[in-house]
Amino acid sequence: MKTNRRSFLRNVALLSAAPLILPSRVWGAETKPNEYINMGFIGMGMQGRGLLHGFLRQQACRVVAVCDVDTTRRESARDGVNAYYENRPEVGAGACSAYNDFRDLVARNDIDAVCIATPDHWHAIPVLAAVESGKDVYCEKPLTHNIHESKKIIEVVKRKHAVLQTGSMQRSMKEFRVACELVRNGAIGKIHRVDCDFDEPGIPCDLPAEAMEPGLDWDMWIGPGPMRPYNSILSPRGVYNFYPQWRRYKEYGGGAVCDWGAHHLDIAQWGLDMDHSGPCEAHPPEDPKATLGAVLRYRNGVEVRHVEGFGVHFFGDDGEVKVNRGKFEFVLGGKRVAGFVHREDGGSLGAAVEFVEKEYLANAKVRLYRSRNHLSNFLECVQSRKRPITDAEIGGRSAICCHLLNQVYYNHAPIKWKPRRMRFARHGGKPEWLTRDYRAPWTV
Repeated sequence: MKTNRRSFLRNVALLSAAPLILPSRVWGAETKPNEYINMGFIGMGMQGRGLLHGFLRQQACRVVAVCDVDTTRRESARDGVNAYYENRPEVGAGACSAYNDFRDLVARNDIDAVCIATPDHWHAIPVLAAVESGKDVYCEKPLTHNIHESKKIIEVVKRKHAVLQTGSMQRSMKEFRVACELVRNGAIGKIHRVDCDFDEPGIPCDLPAEAMEPGLDWDMWIGPGPMRPYNSILSPRGVYNFYPQWRRYKEYGGGAVCDWGAHHLDIAQWGLDMDHSGPCEAHPPEDPKATLGAVLRYRNGVEVRHVEGFGVHFFGDDGEVKVNRGKFEFVLGGKRVAGFVHREDGGSLGAAVEFVEKEYLANAKVRLYRSRNHLSNFLECVQSRKRPITDAEIGGRSAICCHLLNQVYYNHAPIKWKPRRMRFARHGGKPEWLTRDYRAPWTV
């Protein structure tokens, strides 16, 4: 299939100015007559490969394309997909293509959905290109690199009636759902604060130049971010089995605030029933050099604090709910009702969560969205056109919580925020805190 690359580049660079112009066959793509959801994958690093393997095991999914700016990574992913299918003739022979440029993948009219697991600064542009072309999207968290991108994605996904799942997979884990159901049903009384444990905000990138990695399109890796010399910390050489540290640097990620913070702040939003709203203020710590201590404040007086702690820790007038991956604790009146934190404590996470659900939530008025598997939930929603558990608005607003925290750390100034409209209150913040300078020709 031939694509007018010059025209495509010009139009994808103008996402914020006009609808993305794609070939008519892309706009007219219809649901496939077979049982498979054909998927393309953008970003074949550690997380991207994990998602690729997860989707390969989903019966409803068929992987037909992969994309990465590194030759070794994309060819390895393509060969792995083809080998997977060749070893399973019952699902057909492998026919996976590999691309350096995500636009070539998005332009294919036989692809129903894309999975995006790039560095954070590369989330919004391919998400918007895919949605504008009529595709559904699974995108890693945080959904965006800045507040402006969150607003844009929420708007475009709604307009195109797309299905978008953010990779905030803790909502598909039972311990987090039960924790939030306890909070939402008043099991620990009125909530007055939530402590969230994750590490420091992003830092400016000052990495030294290194010899260029062979086979890497560095200009495309940088994309809309500021150009700088290659360094293997940003893009490790070849296929690697660890999570690279580009996320530490605010030009390309958002530090731990946008990494684990995106997970835990998302659960705080869920437990506080703020999926369609958010905080109205953000405050920095007193010490301008501190990397902990910033606070998000909600209109009802509840505070979400960035501290060292348990993961996500809800404090109510009558008790506490603590939850992290594989850990859970429910406290009433200062006494531990049930929990599983350490193996030496005995019991199991499943038993503790099941006991609390049976004894304290049997007649619950609030029942939260149940998803047993984050990937299958996305695929089911692609087929049914229902809302996935972490849709665009949920993912976008949780990302905004991360960005508000980062901005008060970066600028050491409080923010006043209008969560419904997703904009600063009068004199509540500076316009440049909402977005970034995009390197031409890219923009959102």
